[in-house]
Amino acid sequence: MDIQNKRISDEEFARLRQEVLAQWPTGKDVDIEESVAYHKSMPVKRDFSKKLLEAKKAGKTLVQPRAGVPVIEEHIKLMQYLEEKGEADLLPTTIDSYTRQNRYEEAENGISESIRLGRAMLNGFPAVNHGVAGCRRIVESVNVPVQVRHGTPDARLLTEISMAGGFTSYEGGGISYNLPYCKNIPMERTIRDWQYVDRLIGLYEEMGVSINREPYGPLTGTLVPPCISHAAAIIEALLAAEQGVKNITVGYGQCGNLVQDIAAIRTLQELTDEYLQKYGYNDVQVTTVLHQWMGGFPADEAKAFGVISTGSLIAALSKATKVIVKTPHEAVGIPTMEANAEGLRCTKQVVNMLADQSFQDVRLEEEKEIIRQETRCIVDKCFELGNGDIALGVCRGVKAGVLDVPFAPCRANAGLMLPCRDNEGAVRMLNIGSVPFTQELKDFHAAKINERANAEKRKASFQMVIDDVYAIGKGRMVGRPKY
Repeated sequence: MDIQNKRISDEEFARLRQEVLAQWPTGKDVDIEESVAYHKSMPVKRDFSKKLLEAKKAGKTLVQPRAGVPVIEEHIKLMQYLEEKGEADLLPTTIDSYTRQNRYEEAENGISESIRLGRAMLNGFPAVNHGVAGCRRIVESVNVPVQVRHGTPDARLLTEISMAGGFTSYEGGGISYNLPYCKNIPMERTIRDWQYVDRLIGLYEEMGVSINREPYGPLTGTLVPPCISHAAAIIEALLAAEQGVKNITVGYGQCGNLVQDIAAIRTLQELTDEYLQKYGYNDVQVTTVLHQWMGGFPADEAKAFGVISTGSLIAALSKATKVIVKTPHEAVGIPTMEANAEGLRCTKQVVNMLADQSFQDVRLEEEKEIIRQETRCIVDKCFELGNGDIALGVCRGVKAGVLDVPFAPCRANAGLMLPCRDNEGAVRMLNIGSVPFTQELKDFHAAKINERANAEKRKASFQMVIDDVYAIGKGRMVGRPKY
């Protein structure tokens, strides 16, 4: 499959669009000119892009949960509760797993069963089945902007319906919704399908409606070194910008070390701006999002609030534009709306308390420089592999292990790079694999891992990785042999 980072032509897009809108009956209700008029008629308070830019300018961190249920009335009830009782600045609509796999008939059955049994039989909101009118009911039911969050490799029809439905932000990308989610889908296919998504949002932009786009930052969520998630986010930002997207939020999943996490958020903003400007995308607005701890949670709710609070602290001190909030029920499954609101209020309290504080440290500057060097090694090598074309280059880069996501299920992913924590809890690389680091960077990682091994009086090995994965559930950050 040929792939290149080139804006889809109007003729090609129109042809593809006919096929996409025919995938499910609700596609017939999409009319982009009517949808643009609808967006323009909405109050400013529901505009995701504007709210993010205002927060960035003010140095404020906004709070946003994850949430979604299958029946419209129940989803509205959930959204209104999280807005009112959770004090959410931004709201999500999390999409169900059947829709993520384009299995709309099974999603339809899930809606019917949910209504019949009086409880959610899907793990999210099936936006394609509810159609444009159903989506607009959700958007109009609250007073804050609403984003679509999902995990869909082929998200084209979902984008058409949810954007026509009035949602003003859309998560995902051809890298971040492939490698962490899929097993056998070629990178070239997801890159191409997400070029369609970005071109559609580019069309809205050209017609006067700015839709926020957010690459999925945490990737696999556990022990992902900042340079890996940064590289994926930067590349997805470049791919989106080529298709005409003008408002992008790049994300990062909390790793746990205070200095490294703050350095990561600050360099993510800096490096994304750097690469967009380097390749001629000078009119793209960039904001940042920190995802609170994406690994295992303690079952004890009081301890879970401790984990939530650390993520809130990092979001505030790093000046992330927004933070995606976890709940005290993470260890047991889908949270109640009450627990979801509690996580939001906990985060809001910490963020507000730290709003006027800053964080500077000599170690912070050192960590920022390490992340800059590592990220540039990966992104620049992908450009090299693609002969200057980043769409082709990232596909080749993934196969070559240049961009190597730890613990990813995708067969295209090399899976050679192996992360673990250093003696202070920062995520380093136990095995560099084929990630194209300089010898100086390789030596840095080896020294950091050996420092921990010496402190623990054991050899650096895979056992460290296992210990680190389970450490949070045991009340620690670094997986020591004995607590």
